[in-house]
Amino acid sequence: MQDVQRGPAEVPIPLDRVGIKGITLPLLVRDRELGRQHTVAEVELSVDLPADFKGTHMSRFVEALESWAGVLDYGAFKVLLVDLKRRLEARNAHLTFRFPYFVRKAAPVSGAMGRMDYECLVSGELVGEAFTLTLGVDVPVMTVCPCSLAIAERGAHSQRAVVRIRCRGEGFVWLEELIGIAERAGSSPVHALLKREDEKYVTEAAFANPVFVEDVARSVAQSLAGHPRVAWYLVEVESHESIHNHSAFAGIEGRKEPSRPG
Repeated sequence: MQDVQRGPAEVPIPLDRVGIKGITLPLLVRDRELGRQHTVAEVELSVDLPADFKGTHMSRFVEALESWAGVLDYGAFKVLLVDLKRRLEARNAHLTFRFPYFVRKAAPVSGAMGRMDYECLVSGELVGEAFTLTLGVDVPVMTVCPCSLAIAERGAHSQRAVVRIRCRGEGFVWLEELIGIAERAGSSPVHALLKREDEKYVTEAAFANPVFVEDVARSVAQSLAGHPRVAWYLVEVESHESIHNHSAFAGIEGRKEPSRPG
């Protein structure tokens, strides 16, 4: 049968990435409290394509996923990238999993339990033999505006902000660690379930801790810079302003110098 994809390209230009996206599959991820957690991931897979090939074989991406164990950890992720390179006869392979991750959280006063969901991702690439893995999480927090609080006779405007963390490590980093770093940087964490006594506590605690979006970004960056297993990080905080017709944001990127042997 004719292999059209391996035929010559009309425009002989190499492509950096060719692949599939929007495919979903069940996924098993590590959970600090329960050991493992079942979730569902949206997956994007791609490889490079030489200039002399017209196209790639899209079915092989799906075949690679079907033969994969479906357990997300460092070793299994790299195995899947190696398999993609082999099946597609590529030099480089790229892979991203986006999935909701659930954490049971107690309300601050009543102790009522609610299940919070956080949008997470694990993204990696195998360029030649160089493997890179990036861990990410988006965390909602509440922020109270310090300026509004200082100038208003009564009250201040508050809003939900999203803390987006992307990091690469020199060892295993729990998603729960990143979530905690983000939540501690806001005026208050966001909860799935609050009773009246909890709402009173959260409101008063948030107003006692007003922060700008810049403050949140700096606080998160400071915590990540001090984390013993984080080598690189990217932080963006977006505040969905309650009294402005725009969002405010702040971002920062940081990298640790590689440790030198003594």
